[in-house]
Amino acid sequence: MNTYRPPYPVPGVIWASLPLPALLLDRAGLIIEVNPAAEIFMNASARGLLGQPALDRLSIDAPMDEALTRARANQSPIFINDVDVTTGERPPVQCNVQVAPMHDNADIVMLLIAPREIADRLGRSLNVKTGARSAIGMAEMLAHEIKNPLAGISGAAQLLSMNLPPEDQEMTDLIVAETRRIVKLLEQVEQFGNLRPPARRAVNIHDALDRARKSALMGYAADMTIIEDYDPSLPATFADLDQLVQVFLNLIKNAAEAAKGQGTIRLHTFYDLSLRLRRKNGPGRAVPLQIEVIDDGPGIPPDIAGDIFEPFVSGRENGTGLGLALVSKIISDHEGWISVDSVPGRTVFRVSLPIAPKDAMRQEEG
Repeated sequence: MNTYRPPYPVPGVIWASLPLPALLLDRAGLIIEVNPAAEIFMNASARGLLGQPALDRLSIDAPMDEALTRARANQSPIFINDVDVTTGERPPVQCNVQVAPMHDNADIVMLLIAPREIADRLGRSLNVKTGARSAIGMAEMLAHEIKNPLAGISGAAQLLSMNLPPEDQEMTDLIVAETRRIVKLLEQVEQFGNLRPPARRAVNIHDALDRARKSALMGYAADMTIIEDYDPSLPATFADLDQLVQVFLNLIKNAAEAAKGQGTIRLHTFYDLSLRLRRKNGPGRAVPLQIEVIDDGPGIPPDIAGDIFEPFVSGRENGTGLGLALVSKIISDHEGWISVDSVPGRTVFRVSLPIAPKDAMRQEEG
């Protein structure tokens, strides 16, 4: 009989009523508490789960050891979206996962799992995602029809302004500005929905970062300091260069806009051989190439932090919420992983990518 006793008290009513599977883990990664939703999800009783290594009982297609370590070290939550989670006794379920430290005990972290199926029953996350996908699909279908009359409206407003006195041109200027804003939004939606599969080859990560950095410094990050903190010995990754540049452009733009164009962005690359995406009954998939985009802005608003990679979720006024969703999609298509760790004064977006296979590197060299 398992006689393990959790050392960490949890408010019983709140814990029991939490509709999402939740586990408390100690520093060794052992389960010290589970709620009833987690018992159902894992098809096991609390008595059988307490004291067990969590990552032996759950297979999560993300580098969870790294996420747990970072959450404890930084004392801030880590959000991981759209990963497969399985117990080995059920098919993988796509989930959003949050690792959150317990601030009154640095050794304890909460692992919160939001399966799509449960979110659908709650009438929250899945409905939002389904609505977002429907909106994207409709925008793709209607974009051409909408953009044509918008161009006509903008042109007519510009013609009208030519015959108006300066004091009356404010309204025509507003029409032109708003039509251009809508066209830009439609173009971003089209880009998100029509992203082609990546044409992958051996790519030097620093080449992609350098292109993105130079472009950013010519525009939205012109007044910011961008620090290059690179490991020059990194091997090539297996990626579509243009799509990888788009990822880094979007991350740098996100950092610059969060900091209102003032501050410092650090681009940090390093190698972590131990980092693997966990697979049940398998060795896992290595994603050792690490790229971090770090800014000293105000941080991500807590109310959207868990959904920051979802379409139409934005912390900025008039933001489209498509930039980070596009980043997440591209990295997923490249068999990589992206996470965010944010507190006021320090936000870190980390991208983890695989190494290019030897035949791809030989092809590049040839």
